[in-house]
Amino acid sequence: MSLVPPLRRSARRELIADGALAACLTALTCFWGDVTVPQRDSYLTTLLTGLPLTTPIVLRRRRPLLMLAIATVGGLVQCVAVEAPTPSLIAVPIITYSVARWVDGHGSRLAVLAGFIGAVVGPYRWSHTREPWIPGPDPSSVFTLLFLICTAMVLVPYLIGRRVRESDRVELERELAAEAQYEAELTAQAERARTTEARVRNEIARELHDVVAHSLSVITVQAQGGKALAAKNPDAAVHVLGTIADMSRDALVEMRRIVGVLREGPAEYRPQPGLDDIPTMVERAGERVHLEVVGSPPQVPPTLGLAAYRICQEAMTNFLKHAGPKAHCWMRLDYGAERIVIDVVDDGAGAAVLDDGAGNGLRGMAERATAMGGTADAGPRPEGGFAVHAELPLEQPGR
Repeated sequence: MSLVPPLRRSARRELIADGALAACLTALTCFWGDVTVPQRDSYLTTLLTGLPLTTPIVLRRRRPLLMLAIATVGGLVQCVAVEAPTPSLIAVPIITYSVARWVDGHGSRLAVLAGFIGAVVGPYRWSHTREPWIPGPDPSSVFTLLFLICTAMVLVPYLIGRRVRESDRVELERELAAEAQYEAELTAQAERARTTEARVRNEIARELHDVVAHSLSVITVQAQGGKALAAKNPDAAVHVLGTIADMSRDALVEMRRIVGVLREGPAEYRPQPGLDDIPTMVERAGERVHLEVVGSPPQVPPTLGLAAYRICQEAMTNFLKHAGPKAHCWMRLDYGAERIVIDVVDDGAGAAVLDDGAGNGLRGMAERATAMGGTADAGPRPEGGFAVHAELPLEQPGR
């Protein structure tokens, strides 16, 4: 396996190709000599004056302006020393094209300037000799013909080179734009992944809070009541212990389900709680919680049913944690034709309760209601106690 970087290998190949082109043109000059009348100019003079036109082509990609300078000086010297065109002039279109192709801006126009000077000096020298190398026409006609030919040898390659350069620039800009778009898509995708991850973390944290906080609150209340009933009414105490066991078992299943989605492999699933599970949840909360249901539970999507259940659950948790041991709670579920209305009020401590500084439950309640297109408000009542009011529309946004 080659350890040479791709760009370096490409530059080496280009250098080899340019060197081979320069060598071929130099060999053509060496073996052909003068295309007109070799007896007029010496072979050595023709060869030496042609080398500055052919050999600098090896620099046409790396140093095109240096190539142009050497060729311009060599061409002017050849015009003075040689009375007729030489095969080395075949390098002129290549030099002009190379400068137009690899030099940007005003620098590339130097090739046109140098070529125009050569197109004037060369034909003038070749048409005003003591012995014309083209017999017949007058020197002015020969000069005009040669001037037009030399000008075409400069302008046509120059225009082709500029055209190729502009095409390459457009292609490069297109590639850069595509690369920038690809990087922007990667950035947007990474941002979406981070947003999704944060949303999932919040949802999992909210689920864990609802399950753990409610279960522990119910267990704590039931344990306190069972302790008081143990001596007076053992049968009631056994019922309380059964409620604690059921709540603990359900909480473990819920936590195993939530944590299971974070692990690789199959998770343990069970149906999500919904509207039909709210009476059971209220019954487990104890005798101090009273439920009133208006209407029949409608058929709703699982997400809406879970949101309503969690809002009621958080309201119960808030009551059990903060209302006090002698407070009572009233929950009212109104299943209307267009929305579900949840009202939970208690006669507990209300505004006198010290804030625990977290507020995760109330914030999660509001987030669940907002996600379903509804609203949820909670706070102390002026007459005492605490109140929760939530409304969830049955027609969900986007359905």
